[in-house]
Amino acid sequence: METTQLVWIIAVTVLTLLNIVWQFDLQTRMRRLQERHNRLFSGDEGTGLQMGLDALMDRLERMQGRLDQMGDLTQQLEAVVGHSVQGFGMVRFRAFQDTGGDQSFALVLVDGAGNGMALSALHSREGVRVYGKPLAAWTSVYNLSDEEKLALQQAREMVEGS
Repeated sequence: METTQLVWIIAVTVLTLLNIVWQFDLQTRMRRLQERHNRLFSGDEGTGLQMGLDALMDRLERMQGRLDQMGDLTQQLEAVVGHSVQGFGMVRFRAFQDTGGDQSFALVLVDGAGNGMALSALHSREGVRVYGKPLAAWTSVYNLSDEEKLALQQAREMVEGS
């Protein structure tokens, strides 16, 4: 019987020690929580919290202003990019049989909607002749040569491929 009592005494002692350690841990956690609470709600009627919320709102308003500026800038950039050269095509060719090499060329420069120009330079022994043709929506009111059509196709593939 003495052994049973000894086991009970040891068990109760271990449980008491565990309870003390647990109580100490809870008190430490409670003290930290109380410190956080006091920092958050310091001052009269939560002025510390109000000041923190006001600072956060000011920061959010500044960020909203910056986002609005970036939106405006994005719209400006989209307007400019829409009218910039986004595709080009170039074909070199031999315009006349009596001249050597592929000195002549057709160059097409277009924006994303196929508006732009076709520029052709025809090299001959007497000199170079340059011709320009406007493009609107991938076509021209003037007849395009085969080389200009090929350069236009290259430019269109560049625009539609990106």
